[in-house]
Amino acid sequence: MSIGQVFLGLLESGPRHGYDLKRAYDDRFGHVRPLHYGQVYATLSRLLKDGFVELDGVEQVDGPERKRYAVTSAGVTDVDRWLSTAEKPELYLQNTLYTKVVLALLSGRSAADLLDVQRAEHLRHMRELTRRKASGDLADQLVCDHALFHLEADLRWLELTAARLDELTKRVLT
Repeated sequence: MSIGQVFLGLLESGPRHGYDLKRAYDDRFGHVRPLHYGQVYATLSRLLKDGFVELDGVEQVDGPERKRYAVTSAGVTDVDRWLSTAEKPELYLQNTLYTKVVLALLSGRSAADLLDVQRAEHLRHMRELTRRKASGDLADQLVCDHALFHLEADLRWLELTAARLDELTKRVLT
């Protein structure tokens, strides 16, 4: 996800200061990883240079200048293009978990222990997300559901891999 495109989408409702964009982003999308101010202003600078935003005003009240940004028609076109383009599904064909299982087998370590530890971590994460979902608003519930479905798929893979571990060991070690 491009932070710049999110900013452009947020600016479609009206001009905002960098601080306001950061707060709106963090409130809606930054629950796990809020933006740093440096990232906000670097992104706005790039959007300004690319012609997707323009300065809508500068205020000076008891401190540094506060620039207000507005989306341009080119910025609206960019958001429209981004929103109408399907995201490529992440297939995880060669993911870290598979790599760790194979390396454990190659090094003589217990791949079954690795899978058990990973299963426990996935379940811990799922409990955490379920608690968050129960106390969250609709946006939180949808974000948590997305993450929970991915974790469930990972758990199915962990179980399948554990069931096939003997066969995988033979193939990896020969």
